[in-house]
Amino acid sequence: MKCKPPILYPDHPMYTNAVDAMKRYHEAQASGEPAEEVERLRLIAESQFLAVNDYQLRALGRPGGSVH
Repeated sequence: MKCKPPILYPDHPMYTNAVDAMKRYHEAQASGEPAEEVERLRLIAESQFLAVNDYQLRALGRPGGSVH
């Protein structure tokens, strides 16, 4: 049986990076950046939040997304 990873706290860089990515996405939307840039930032933010969520699910002993 594999060991569960430790739970991440909100001040962990994985969390703060995801929050910063979401802020950059919203700032780009608000400032009228080109659609391609806004979409690029959205994909980055979404990916980072999914990674945090999957990690936390595994840390809690629940199945997360696929591990690549």
